[in-house]
Amino acid sequence: MSYASTTIADVLDQINRTYFLPAIQRPYVWEASQVVALFDSLLKGYPISSFLFWELQPENRGNWDIYQFVENFRYGQVHNEPAETDGRDVVLVLDGQQRLTSLLIGLRGSYTVKLKHKRWDNPLAWSKQRLYLNLLKDPGQDDAGEEDEVGVTYGLRFFEEPPGNDRGHLWFKVGRILDCRDDDRFDQVKEEVVDSLPDTVTRGEVRIVERNLDRLYRTVWKDDVVAYYTEKSQSYDRVLDIFIRANDGGTKLSKSDLLLSMITSKWDGVNAREEIFNFVDRLNDELDRKNDLNKDFVMRACLVLSDLDHVYKVNNFTTANLAVIQRNWPEIKRSLEATLRLVNRFGIDRDTLTSANAVLPIAYYLFKLGDGVMLDGTTPFEVQNRLRIRRWLLGALLNSVFGGSSDQTIGTSRALLREAMETERDFPFHALTDGLRKRRGRVVAFDEEANVAALLETTYGQRTCFLALSTLYEEQNWSSSLYHIDHIIPRTLCTRRSLQGRGISESRIDEILACVDRIGNLQLLLGRENSEKAGMSFGDWIRTRDGGFLEMHLIPPEPHLWVPEALPEFVAAREDLIRRRLRLYSIFGDSGPVPAWASQGDSPFPIQPAAG
Repeated sequence: MSYASTTIADVLDQINRTYFLPAIQRPYVWEASQVVALFDSLLKGYPISSFLFWELQPENRGNWDIYQFVENFRYGQVHNEPAETDGRDVVLVLDGQQRLTSLLIGLRGSYTVKLKHKRWDNPLAWSKQRLYLNLLKDPGQDDAGEEDEVGVTYGLRFFEEPPGNDRGHLWFKVGRILDCRDDDRFDQVKEEVVDSLPDTVTRGEVRIVERNLDRLYRTVWKDDVVAYYTEKSQSYDRVLDIFIRANDGGTKLSKSDLLLSMITSKWDGVNAREEIFNFVDRLNDELDRKNDLNKDFVMRACLVLSDLDHVYKVNNFTTANLAVIQRNWPEIKRSLEATLRLVNRFGIDRDTLTSANAVLPIAYYLFKLGDGVMLDGTTPFEVQNRLRIRRWLLGALLNSVFGGSSDQTIGTSRALLREAMETERDFPFHALTDGLRKRRGRVVAFDEEANVAALLETTYGQRTCFLALSTLYEEQNWSSSLYHIDHIIPRTLCTRRSLQGRGISESRIDEILACVDRIGNLQLLLGRENSEKAGMSFGDWIRTRDGGFLEMHLIPPEPHLWVPEALPEFVAAREDLIRRRLRLYSIFGDSGPVPAWASQGDSPFPIQPAAG
């Protein structure tokens, strides 16, 4: 194996003209600080490892999806643009995309960063920046705290606008060096820079400026710092093996990065990379709520829904299995989208879906039902099975059923569903919960005191708080409106100062404060209603509500408990009501909607809220 070498300038001249990326490559993932570190290494004369290229013969260009390098990068960007390569020589980069893209960004492009503490959808959160070199910075001097990165000694930094110069800074846009195509032009640029220096600059500082410019010029134009090997074999299997071994370090590849290329090469008439990228974008951004799924989730779902070996590893994506997945792909997409729409209806989204694997059994159930079933209608079948699925999913998430290594749990769930659906079409709530308990020791239902106690320990601010509260309500389309987590007895009335003003003892105040954020003092309210409630006493506010409000929200009906002084007793009474509701869900979870107080005698709630 023989290597060749060339200059950075020569390589840059070929990027997006001869050098392109195969679909097997993951998107660009480097931080701006890594770009700075790369240029610092180059200016110091450090090696930056070798590169691996693949020379593609013209007759094979049409067999592969080919992409451009990104020149103007935006942080979080995940897509490279497809390349049109007709009439060109094509060399694909198998190893070195991150470094070459970083060189392209630093010398010819830009890096758009997200500013801290600003929302992603705020246009003002984004700053398009270019790389500059401080020519007055002596790389041999240790200026602690001057640079952003440990070990970076050249004065390299990204700026949105050309930075101003001062006594210690003379900023030179790194990309300007590309204009210096020969020594005469470089000497002219260097002379212009030196002539622009103020009279206060010392001879030593002039030498630093000249050395830094000379170093940058030699690094880009003179030194053969890019060592590369070119693979000429046209065997895809050989190239894939080389690629996997070459990328066995650094930023790890996800399985999907490899698999998308394999699928694209074997699916007829379908660009799998674009198809799956676009589908993930749709699931995340175009449904009722925002989600946070990735390519790996979709690829795993392809195995699970197709009844293939569900363990997510490259060896399971054989040619035969890929053919099965392609046949199933339209139905896989439908089932996954229907699942996420259902999950979003439950109010579960990127902020509350604590395990994406927990929705795979739901997707499998919808996939097996077929016939375009979405469970979004009002027939008895849809309503009852929607309720069963909701109760099962909430239990699975709150009890961390799919936590840790979940391969066996996924496989067991699929086997239980497949067996149950041989004889019925309803979602098998009890078959799943009982089977997971017996076979995997995973508890879904709230029929054990330990699970109920854990749920009651949920407090305001925890990620699972919305999930825990939503178990208390019958079916509701949580995706249609904005709901807030509301303190029933307002926090503003339960501060230490407020309670002291009521003449309450310090020991009692501590008891009250310990209960303020417990789930027993929390409910889900429409955002508008929560704003209306604000700091009103609950006794005053409840008079404005419908008669069924207390029962719907499991609020103790005794008015003497609706005051801050009685908060510990209020929370204890409400937690008892919650326990009763959860026990009913565990008993009736596979039987559709049931009255909240079935088998419990008369309802403890009055028809109208009592005055008080």
